[in-house]
Amino acid sequence: MRRAGPFQWLLRLLAVVGFLTLIVIFTPLVPWIARTLAGSWNDTQGDTLIVPGGSEMADNFPGPNTVLRSMYAVRAYRSGHFRRIVLLGKSVGRDMQLLLLSEGVPAAVIETENASTSTRENAIQCSRLLNNTPGNNVLLTSDFHMFRAVRVFRKAGVRVSPRPIPDILKRSVAFRGRTDCFLDELTEFAKIGYYFVRGWM
Repeated sequence: MRRAGPFQWLLRLLAVVGFLTLIVIFTPLVPWIARTLAGSWNDTQGDTLIVPGGSEMADNFPGPNTVLRSMYAVRAYRSGHFRRIVLLGKSVGRDMQLLLLSEGVPAAVIETENASTSTRENAIQCSRLLNNTPGNNVLLTSDFHMFRAVRVFRKAGVRVSPRPIPDILKRSVAFRGRTDCFLDELTEFAKIGYYFVRGWM
């Protein structure tokens, strides 16, 4: 039996990639993964709203999920239950604060942490900021990020209830955006594995 040459292997690889791309684009796989990682879907209320920063674009401009988390934080505040909002992230915390202020959230309500650069550092810095402050803490973050984030915060000693927002669920509505969403999910799975191995969640 003749062995497949390099060209045949390349064709097979391209066929697999093409098939996977079709599945990603034309099936509900991407939103299903996002819903699974989000867990229970509800607008949890509490005293302190914790919002980790997300992506960042060129020129220190906040990325799409950072803006989305900020705007959903505004919505949560307007519901009238939160007395304190903690924004986390060295590179995006200040941008998130400006977005909240521009939407009418009082400066006295907002607390910004500007040292953390990862979800684990978010959790550690948040633990120091809250310092066993009484009340209910609610963690607001992207759907695909919630599975890891809520476990990391609890591991760091921050008692939180999840309040996921539809990040990938919004972006994946358009077929052309599903490939990027799937790559975000693959990256998140890699981070989940890494955090699990390190004992951070």
